[in-house]
Amino acid sequence: MDELSQLRYYLEHDQVGQALALLDEMDEMSREDKINKIASFMQVLLLHLIKKVAEDRTTRSWEVSIQNALAWIVRVNKRRKAGGWYLSDDELHETLDEVFDLALRGASREVHEGIYSPGELAGRLHRDAILRDALVQIRQEQGESRKGSK
Repeated sequence: MDELSQLRYYLEHDQVGQALALLDEMDEMSREDKINKIASFMQVLLLHLIKKVAEDRTTRSWEVSIQNALAWIVRVNKRRKAGGWYLSDDELHETLDEVFDLALRGASREVHEGIYSPGELAGRLHRDAILRDALVQIRQEQGESRKGSK
């Protein structure tokens, strides 16, 4: 990793200010990577929640995908050493909202064999209710994760 080599150089040459700035940049890059991973799993979660609502049914496969997505969201979001979470509830909600349209596009190709455009499908759903449901399920999974780590 080029950043680590640069950090070593700064430290070896007593350039503490540059080293701290690089650490801040590396921390931000790590956080962005975690947010991107979480968002990807959120997209899968929302896609299946949208399909459940739109088709008023579920399948074992959808439920497995939902559970896997929840488990990975919590796993990536969890701060292992420091404790707590990378994303707060507000940030989780904001990220869910950001990926909803991507999930909707994917779901529109699958719901009822793809007969609805994303806009048509959106008109048949209650976006806020699906987002609320997703956040509740993530919170519940986080609660289970806390219990399991004790």
